[in-house]
Amino acid sequence: MRYQLTPISCRPWTLLGLSPKLIESHYENNYGGALRRLNAITEQLQALDFARAPGHVVNGLKREELAALNSTLLHELYFASLGGDGKPKAVLAEALARDFGAVDRWKSEFVAMANALSGGSGWVLLVYLPRDRRLVNQYASEHSQAVAGGIPILALDMYEHAYHIDFGANAKAYVDAFMRNIDWSAVEGRYQDAAKVEPPRPLVQKEFGDLPGVAVEEVKAMLDAGSPVQFIDVRPKHSVSREQDIIEGATWRDPERVQEWMGELSKSDPVVVFCVYGFHVGCRTAIALRDLGFDAKYMTGGHSAWKAIGGPTKMQS
Repeated sequence: MRYQLTPISCRPWTLLGLSPKLIESHYENNYGGALRRLNAITEQLQALDFARAPGHVVNGLKREELAALNSTLLHELYFASLGGDGKPKAVLAEALARDFGAVDRWKSEFVAMANALSGGSGWVLLVYLPRDRRLVNQYASEHSQAVAGGIPILALDMYEHAYHIDFGANAKAYVDAFMRNIDWSAVEGRYQDAAKVEPPRPLVQKEFGDLPGVAVEEVKAMLDAGSPVQFIDVRPKHSVSREQDIIEGATWRDPERVQEWMGELSKSDPVVVFCVYGFHVGCRTAIALRDLGFDAKYMTGGHSAWKAIGGPTKMQS
């Protein structure tokens, strides 16, 4: 499989004390880099002959996959955690008070954990444990503690204590024995329970109803294949002047002057418009074009998402 980028879910220009430049760099370089690395590792794993591959190759690739996957998942959660007023709402405040004694107690612990990482690396997470039906704060160092958001349904203990008495140093025989003894009915039951847990909620812009969007990966595939598509950059003037780059294959048009330039477009070919992040400007422009009879969609994630997947750009002429 190929992992797809998740459009940025916070509105960077609304954040207090965090600049859009900081958020864009974090999203495009750190999150985007992790996603690109994850897809590159996935391709190597798909091409690997596991029956013949040396153990160190399998070990290295799977460790790198875990780190890249967790980095991707944690960054998506990070951006989805921003954009509010910093005050827990009633239901969560009650849960925090229940599990930590008080909201302030939770905050003190969470902040202390973050401060303790100063100058180092890692994540501080608030995690729900279905087993205990409670919230806990936890560290996740080096993106490799576990798959973020995962609910394990099968476990194999590979510490020596799990097999030494019966198998000595013959770990392979132990693994074979374990595989012969798996209770797949129980695993299936745990799978069914885990499947009831909903995935992270996608970004929903209710103000734009059912306006169709198209993912950056799909747009890039269309352009790479030479498919007929009218690719329009409708970032506001101030954003274009700040960025000074443009996506290859796109044409910039002022979103405030749709009526003036829409005559240059063909109604027989699809139109894809994009703004900076895939919020209001791109959506409103797509709606305006659809109202005029064009087959128009907006590119989810916008210009920033394109850069995050490593899509080609060029300096504006």
